[in-house]
Amino acid sequence: MPPRLNKRQQRELEELEALKKAEAVHDDSEEDHDEPMSSTSKPTGFAALFDPADDDVGDDDDAGEPSKAKKSKKKKKKTATGVDSPRVSTPTPKSPAPPPVVKNEKKAAKKAKAKARKAGNDELDEALAELSLKYGNAPASSTATAQSLTDSLANLLSVSLSHLDSEAEMRKFFGAKVVQASKADSPGASGSTSRRTVTAASRSNLTRPQPTWAPARMRDGLSVRSLTDLEVSQKRDRLSVDLLRGEKWWTVEYSKKYKGLTQMFLNTVQGGDPQGLFDMCRNSPWHADTLLQMAQVFRHREEHAQSVDFTDRALFAYERAFVGAFTFTTGLNRLDFDFVENRVFFLAIHRQAADLQRRGCLRTAFEFARLMYSLDPWGDPHGALFHLDYLVFKAGMTDWLLQVFKLFSNWRQDKAYEAARLDPSILPGWMYARALAFKVNSKPEEAAAALVDAVNAFPAVVPVLADKLEVSLPASLRSHRHFRIEADGSGLSEPLAVMHLLCHLYVQRSLPVWKDHAAWFGETITQHFSTPPASIAVNSVRETFLKVYGHEQLRYAAYRHIMVLEYRTLFQYIPRLILAQKSLDCDPLPPPTAVTSYDAAFFEGVEIPTMSRRQMERRLALMIPDAAARAQFEALYAVPRVAAMFPGGILQMVQALQDMPVELMEGMQAAMVELQMGVGAMEEGVRGEMPGQMPGEAVVGQAEWEEPEEAEEEDYETDEEEQQEDEEADAEASMALAAPFRAISNWVVRGIWGTPQAEEAESSEEERDLTGDID
Repeated sequence: MPPRLNKRQQRELEELEALKKAEAVHDDSEEDHDEPMSSTSKPTGFAALFDPADDDVGDDDDAGEPSKAKKSKKKKKKTATGVDSPRVSTPTPKSPAPPPVVKNEKKAAKKAKAKARKAGNDELDEALAELSLKYGNAPASSTATAQSLTDSLANLLSVSLSHLDSEAEMRKFFGAKVVQASKADSPGASGSTSRRTVTAASRSNLTRPQPTWAPARMRDGLSVRSLTDLEVSQKRDRLSVDLLRGEKWWTVEYSKKYKGLTQMFLNTVQGGDPQGLFDMCRNSPWHADTLLQMAQVFRHREEHAQSVDFTDRALFAYERAFVGAFTFTTGLNRLDFDFVENRVFFLAIHRQAADLQRRGCLRTAFEFARLMYSLDPWGDPHGALFHLDYLVFKAGMTDWLLQVFKLFSNWRQDKAYEAARLDPSILPGWMYARALAFKVNSKPEEAAAALVDAVNAFPAVVPVLADKLEVSLPASLRSHRHFRIEADGSGLSEPLAVMHLLCHLYVQRSLPVWKDHAAWFGETITQHFSTPPASIAVNSVRETFLKVYGHEQLRYAAYRHIMVLEYRTLFQYIPRLILAQKSLDCDPLPPPTAVTSYDAAFFEGVEIPTMSRRQMERRLALMIPDAAARAQFEALYAVPRVAAMFPGGILQMVQALQDMPVELMEGMQAAMVELQMGVGAMEEGVRGEMPGQMPGEAVVGQAEWEEPEEAEEEDYETDEEEQQEDEEADAEASMALAAPFRAISNWVVRGIWGTPQAEEAESSEEERDLTGDID
C-alpha cells in the first residue's frame, strides 16, 4: 500500500499533472496552426498553471493553512520567472517524491535491526535454557526471588524528596501568606536577609537552610565511606541474617578535630554547664551532638521554634557528608547503627519526625519515618515502623502499608526467611492497621478477615482499644485470660513484655484514626468472638513475634523508641536494668552489638581544645554560684595529689565529683579526714618527741621536770572537762578539714541547677511546691 501523502506533496503532484496537460495542449496548438511564437505573447508552459480556475481550487484546498499557501505561491512565481523558452519540460515530475521514500527506508532499517536483536535474544534465551536444564534451575529461581524482593523493597523504601519539605506542606494547608507571616514573627527572622543566595554548599533535601545560620562548608569534620567486605561480613554475623543483594552499607567518620570537639561536648554535658553549650555553638556551629543537645534544652523550655531550628542544623550538618553514591531515593543505601557516628543521624531524624507530628505536617513526618526505616530495615533501631502504622492514615498512604505488609508476609512463608530479621507483618500495630486500611479503602470483607487475624494473633489490643473507644465487649470476652490487660512487665518474659508494650503503644498513638470506625470494630469483635474458646489456638504470627523479639538488639529498638519519645507511662514494661543503665542523651541506650561508642578507645590520641583561664573561671562560676563553696573546691584542687588525679583541670574534678554517689562521697570525706588528722598528729609528734622515739616512750630527762603525781586526789571533774574540750577541739578540726568535702557533698545532693536527687524527684508535686515555698 503506497504511503499517505500530506497536503504539500499532494499539491506538488497536482502542479505536475497540470504542467503535463499544459504541454499537451501547447503541442496540439503548434501542430494545428504552425505559427511561430511571438516575443510579445507570453509562453504558455508554466503560465497555464496560473489559470483563475486552478487558483480558486488551490485556495479552497489551502483555506486552513494560509501561510503555507503563500509560501507555495512564492515558489510558483520564482519558477515562472526563471523560464525563458518553451523548453520548460526538462524537470522530471518525480523529483519532489523522495521524502516519504526515505522514511520508509528508515522504518525498514529499524525493523530489520529489531528482528536481528530479537533473533540474538532468542539465541541467548536458548543458551540459558540449555544451561538451566544441564545444571538445574534451583539456584536461578532463588536468585530471581532475592532480586525481586530487593527491587520491590527498594521501590517501597525510596524516599520522595519533594515531600521532605514541611514548609511546602504548610503552604498547601494555610497558604503562602500565613506561612511567611509566621516566619517573620518567629525569633531570629530577618526580612533583609531572607533572600540570601543559595550556594552549592547550602543546598539541602532534608531542610531549608536559613540566612541566620553560620556559613556552611562541605564536610565540616564529617565524611562518609562504604563498609569493606570484612565489615559487611561482621555485620552479617552480628545480625545473624543474610543481607540482600544490591544493598550498600555505609558509615560516617569523624575527623580528629571533630572527635576533639565531641570529647569537649561530653565534658560540658557531664559538667552540667549550659553556657558551655552556647559557647560551643558559637565556636563550632556545625557540631551535630551539640546542636541536638541545644534542641533538647529549648524543647524542655517549650521554645519549640528554636528547638526545630537546631534539629534542622544537625540534619544539615550530616547531609553535607552524604555525597557521591549515598542518596535517599534508591532505597538501597543503609547506615550501620552499630557505629556511634551514625547513631546521631538516626536520633536527629527520629526527633524531626516526632516534631513534625506535633506541628501537623503528617505527610512530611511519614516521609522522614520512611527515610529512617530505609536506613536499617532489618533492625529498625529507632522504631520507625511504630510511627508508620499511624502516619499512613494521616498521610493517605494506606496502599503503601498494604504493599509492604504483603511483601513481608509472602517472604515469611518462604523457607529462606530468617527469624532474626524484623518483619512488619508480625507487629501488633501493623496487623490492626492493615484491617483498618482495608476498611478505609472500602473493602469490608477483607477488613473483617484481617481484623479477625489480628485479634487471633494479638488479643491484648482488643480490651485496651475498646476502653479507649468506649465500646462494650461481651462479658465472656472480658474475662478471658488471653484478653487480659497487663499493667506492667513484671512476671512476664522479656519478649512477652515487649508484645504488651507494643500493644499499648499502638492504642495510645493510633486512637484518633479508630474513632470514626468504633462501631464497626465493636460489631466485628462481637460477631466473631461472642463465645471465645477456652484457649485460643497457638498462632504462627505470635510465635514468630516472640521468636524475633528473643533477640536482644530488637528489644533494645523498642525500648529506645519509648525512651526517646519519653512515654513514661510505658516505662513500666521496660526492665529495670535497662532503665538503670547510664546513657547519654545524644546516644540513648546504645545497642548491645555496638562497634564504637564514646569511650576512651574512641578518643584515644585526641586532643581536647583548651580554654583560657578566664573562660574556665567563668565556667566554674556558672557551675558553682556560691563563692565560698567555689573557694573550697579550688583549695581542694590545690592539693598536688588531687590535681594529679584530674589532669583535665578543676572542671574535670567537679564533673567527676558530680557523678559520684553520695555514699562514696561520704566515705571519701571520712578517709580524707583521717588522713589529715594523721598528718596533724605526726606534725605534733615531731614537735614534741625526739626523732626515732617509739609511740608512748618517755623522753630522756623529761621526768626531772615533771611534778609529782597526785593520784589519790585527782579531780575527776577537771578530767571530764579536759576530755570534753579535747573532743570539741577534735570535732572542730575535723569539721575544718572536712569542709571542702561537705561542700562537695551538699553540691552533689543539690544537683547542678538545684534539682533534687532521684529520691526527691519521685515525691509528689505538692511536696515540691511546699519545699519551694519554704525556700
